[in-house]
Amino acid sequence: MNGAMNSDPKVRDAALGWALAMRAPDFDDWDGFTDWLEADPAHGLAYDEVQFALDDADAALAVLPEPAPEPAPEPAAANDNPPGWLASRRGWLGGAIAAALVLAVTSVLWVGPQATTYQTAPGETRLIALEDGSTVELAGGSTLALEGARAARLEAGQALFTIRHDASEPFVLTAAGTRLVDAGTVFDVRLAGDRLDLAVSEGAVIVDPRNEAVRVDAGERAVRSGNRTRVVAVDPASVGEWRRGRISFDAASLAEIAAELTRATGKNFTSADTATRLSGSIATDALRSDPRALEPLLGVKVREEGANWVIAAE
Repeated sequence: MNGAMNSDPKVRDAALGWALAMRAPDFDDWDGFTDWLEADPAHGLAYDEVQFALDDADAALAVLPEPAPEPAPEPAAANDNPPGWLASRRGWLGGAIAAALVLAVTSVLWVGPQATTYQTAPGETRLIALEDGSTVELAGGSTLALEGARAARLEAGQALFTIRHDASEPFVLTAAGTRLVDAGTVFDVRLAGDRLDLAVSEGAVIVDPRNEAVRVDAGERAVRSGNRTRVVAVDPASVGEWRRGRISFDAASLAEIAAELTRATGKNFTSADTATRLSGSIATDALRSDPRALEPLLGVKVREEGANWVIAAE
């Protein structure tokens, strides 16, 4: 069976209705069925998927025992069912079981919303509007999977979340294997290797609520590596500053800075230097047109090697 069934309940219910109706010997509404199929390409796919499920249901029904021979008719007062009632009821029962089985089979495939994945190329950004009015701004070179109206997974890169708080159904983000739960929040999350960097400008975020349960309030930044979280102060105005063409770093290696610049500018910066560590803030717009503009900003050397811009300490 196809595991990517149509998630629209109206479409799949209509498909099931047509499939069962067409099993009747006197079915003759072929024009109506054709019109329904032609109304939307999704209808044909849903119908095929339902037919697969019905075939499985038929296979299950095939192993049901045949009914025992009917006993001799009893007096009308004791049995008012017409002759052949059991045999006719078996046909009806088989259809009912088939419908129940197809619903059971397809419910496994239709359960829950399908994850929707968004990706950005280096140097590209994207604004994602959520159903409840919340938004996610995805930085360059990033991947985000939405796993429902109030759940997401950041798989790579960086994103700024502006979340409408709902105490009864908090927004949950998973990043680097860590659960983050909002408390009425604007927050930025960046992944760098196995390190998670969270900065909050409004509200609060609970990091790893089932274990550490670290609360990060507005004006705070949490850096998590392994199972340890360190919380420091941060300027709320700097949270999400990459949207304004600026990136900041704190004791980051040249290799880490090169990776961040690549995501932000779309230029392929590289560095093998993991020992030299720098702190600072860089406006990235100028680097898009002239990568060597980085040299006076950080006191480094930048050389071109093919399609790469290699950063090295002076």
